[in-house]
Amino acid sequence: MNLKKIRNEKGLTIQKLAEISGIPKRTIEDIQRFGECKVSTAIKLADALGVTLDELCRDTTATQEK
Repeated sequence: MNLKKIRNEKGLTIQKLAEISGIPKRTIEDIQRFGECKVSTAIKLADALGVTLDELCRDTTATQEK
């Protein structure tokens, strides 16, 4: 999951992303730490970040190596 990378590119803190997405700060921290979440949570995060689910969730390094 590319959450931390995208969040940093957008210049958002975890707290600000929590505010605009409606996802608790702790949940966002856990998603960044473990790299997984429910689809409904990923949709909210993608919408808040202005990216697609594919951009948020797909591991681009794995697909580039193939």
